[in-house]
Amino acid sequence: MSRTVSGARVLITGAAQGLGRLYAERAVAEGAAAVILWDRDSAALAATTAALVQRAAAGTQIAPYVVDISDLGAIAQTAQRVRTEVGDPDVVINNAGIARAALFWDHSNGEDTRATMQINGLAPMYITREFLPAMLTDASRESRIVNIASAAGVLNAPQLSVYAASKAAVIAWSDTLRLELVTEGYGHVKVTTVCPSYISTGMVAGLDHVPRSNWLMPRLAPAYVVDRVWRAMLAGSPMLVLPWTVGLARALRSVLPRPVLDALASGVGPSSARRRR
Repeated sequence: MSRTVSGARVLITGAAQGLGRLYAERAVAEGAAAVILWDRDSAALAATTAALVQRAAAGTQIAPYVVDISDLGAIAQTAQRVRTEVGDPDVVINNAGIARAALFWDHSNGEDTRATMQINGLAPMYITREFLPAMLTDASRESRIVNIASAAGVLNAPQLSVYAASKAAVIAWSDTLRLELVTEGYGHVKVTTVCPSYISTGMVAGLDHVPRSNWLMPRLAPAYVVDRVWRAMLAGSPMLVLPWTVGLARALRSVLPRPVLDALASGVGPSSARRRR
């Protein structure tokens, strides 16, 4: 893919606010042919759409869709509408997610555990499966899939057990998909798995008294994360871990004694709260 998404169709989930909106603004600024916005918040989506239309060049289509990605049927129906009304995307950014901080035994099975696994873990698979066949069939067309996971998927953090499980699932699936594409000769479709530490967005800010951060898991500025993800996506980088200390922490897991690892992990989880984004 070139150094921009100019002329490409870009689909972003969780696009109405936070990082999703920043990705959409980046696509508009680079002259994407279409910026396809998925979000379940109809009011926020309408506001974001209006703002993007004001910024978009004449050749850029802004295509908003209200969709709850925890619903497999809604994903399939909306994907069909996208194919009919806009065309298959060249870039899919699986950004939408939810986070609920609580001790595992305080999570409800339905509202907490099932919803977190469906939105964070299963929805990226369902959405990618909808649009991947068209990407595979046209080898002349560079395609990108970006899956936003989390450092929580590779590093333990108290009160984030379900969230961590959902993100670990994304990491395992996403990088395996990348490997399958490489081994099966579909090198024009590249998958980037993103594992950032805490990002200063509404999802984090709503947690009581942090989430706490330390030198291993510092807070990151949204604009910085979006820029790094965007550059990794264009380059087709397999994995992006932010910041470098998260990669160090992963390496330390294999050499440090368990009590030391537990002590480090206990300092990076949230205190107590629940928050959805």
